[in-house]
Amino acid sequence: MTISVATWWSLLCAVAVFNISAWLLSSAALYRRQAQLPAEAFALRRWQLLLSAGYVFGCAFRSALPVFDVPRLVMLDSWLSSVVVGRSVATFAELCFVAQWALMLREISHSTGSQVGRKAAVLIVPMIAVAETFSWYSVLTTSNIGHVVEESLWGLCAALLVASLIAIWPRLSPRQRPLLAAWCACGVVYVLFMFMVDVPMYWGRWLADEAAGRNYLSLQQGLMDVSGRWTVSHRLQDWQSEMTWMTAYFSVAVWLSIALMHAPVPAPLTTAAAEPRR
Repeated sequence: MTISVATWWSLLCAVAVFNISAWLLSSAALYRRQAQLPAEAFALRRWQLLLSAGYVFGCAFRSALPVFDVPRLVMLDSWLSSVVVGRSVATFAELCFVAQWALMLREISHSTGSQVGRKAAVLIVPMIAVAETFSWYSVLTTSNIGHVVEESLWGLCAALLVASLIAIWPRLSPRQRPLLAAWCACGVVYVLFMFMVDVPMYWGRWLADEAAGRNYLSLQQGLMDVSGRWTVSHRLQDWQSEMTWMTAYFSVAVWLSIALMHAPVPAPLTTAAAEPRR
């Protein structure tokens, strides 16, 4: 194993341990705050806690056992490293993560009376479910065109979330707007990355495969392939294209997931305006 790959893999594993520790501490902190929260708000944050667990532990698993899906590359020679296991864990974790954002948007929209936010909260989970279907299509057939659609849907979902938060902005208490602004900023950066880097990367890979006359697998052939074939590789050139997104995904995205369980209870502008000045 090259030093650079070993260092990167060790970093992923260390971040995974940190993330699990942070989730456990956050869980304890949430229950200590239970008496300070309205019953409905605590119930929603308990759902956030459970959904975050699915994402945190799913990403920790994928950090310890990285998989490069289409070429079937893995770090460890084990069936746990197989693409079918890794992609199944990823699907569950990603649906948990987007469900967290849907719950957050639903709570803010309900508090502020935003119809735009309510509709977006209903749409984003089905959108990502469709994206996961296209992801499986690409993983099974080895055709990157499915990843183009998948990543485009993720980008559109994030854009819809940002647009909804912007629409909610005038209705929210001024003291909570900085948090909303931070979420929007993260969302804009993510959308730009998806449509300027990620989607073009997969589009370029698909065009290269088409130009080379690549023969794709059928869905049945692909299912057999992902279940029983994996290639152990520790070469930098094999993993270099995956390092940036995996590192950010298994760190920053996980921290956002953990933070969502501690999001403040939304305070509408009308409520804030009615409070006496201090």
